[in-house]
Amino acid sequence: MAGPDQTTAPQQNAMKIILILGIVSLLGDIVSNGARSVTGPYLLTLGGSAAIVGLVAGLGDFTGYGLRVLTGLYSDQTRHYWQIVYIGYGLLLAIPFLALTGTWEVAALLLITERVGKAIRAPARDTIISLAASPVGRGWGVGIHKALDQIGAIIGPLILSAMILTPGGYQAGFAILALPIVLLFVFLAIGKRTVPEPGVFERSDKDAIVPEARRFVPYATFLFLAMAGFASFPLISYHMKAQGLIADPAIPLIYAGAMAVSTLVALASGWTYDRIRTRALLLIPLINITIPILAFSTTPSLIIIGTVIWGAGIGLHETVMRASLADRTATGIRGQAFGYIYAVYGIGWFLGSTVMGVLYEVSVTHIVGFVVITEVMALVAYAWMREQARKKPATAG
Repeated sequence: MAGPDQTTAPQQNAMKIILILGIVSLLGDIVSNGARSVTGPYLLTLGGSAAIVGLVAGLGDFTGYGLRVLTGLYSDQTRHYWQIVYIGYGLLLAIPFLALTGTWEVAALLLITERVGKAIRAPARDTIISLAASPVGRGWGVGIHKALDQIGAIIGPLILSAMILTPGGYQAGFAILALPIVLLFVFLAIGKRTVPEPGVFERSDKDAIVPEARRFVPYATFLFLAMAGFASFPLISYHMKAQGLIADPAIPLIYAGAMAVSTLVALASGWTYDRIRTRALLLIPLINITIPILAFSTTPSLIIIGTVIWGAGIGLHETVMRASLADRTATGIRGQAFGYIYAVYGIGWFLGSTVMGVLYEVSVTHIVGFVVITEVMALVAYAWMREQARKKPATAG
């Protein structure tokens, strides 16, 4: 019979690695979300249009999610989780180089390069977190990591907001983001030394096969449609600046506020997921519908409320999605499962962001109509998913 040390040590180490990777993500989000909080206004100053901002945001997210099919498969085949995470975070260095750009085309290339880095690291990192979260509660473990991640998403925009007020402006803000990258690699080294083999946390007794298509397709369809109707912050921030509704230094502050809400929602949704499971997904379309109605209005207070709700959506989406996917897959295929579903997630967001960017040039009403249609379809896909789950054949014996 196992003694107290044998049963408690795995849980203690699991929480330790969740916290370490949470700090790593915190530092990474200072960099990536610091940049993303001003992407729309910055591209506008370089001559980009609303359609360009929507396209760059959508293409960046599509690349950042779509490539995860390959990187997830590679992480499962090699089990070199830490090495892959190192490489992915290394591409964050593209962000400080934004300080040297003078055209929107070069800025767009650097922004997309950073998203490629996220595509490389995310499946391996999320696999480590999902394994470590097994002893502490899947939703809770993922929620804690996401909350720490979002704290970085608060700090980064605050740094950019302060730097915009200096003579160096946007360029000084991007340059200073090199410092968190150095700290990030220190904590990565600590994490790798603490738990060199993350597989110790969970030994799956499921067959290492891709989930049945008839059960997986409705789930993927739901996420695709839900994300197609989720507005991107670069387009929201473009609206703030283009309409002269929010001053430049205030835009990243509003983003930081949205990320603060996201932090709390990540914890709450992780706790909730452990109790109601996939029913938590139902909240996503309901939140998404409210965002464009408020965020693309011409009243600053409503825009701020809409952006805060957008932040709540970020905290909810990724926490519930990552927890529910881990519960559906064996450990041997978890990296590629994350890769596949992130690709679906990213394609939906890419297409939705691109369409909304084009529709913005027509009217905000068209954006609202588009979102309502896609989210109603997402609710239909959710009903399909629940119906398929009820039809799951009973196991013999």
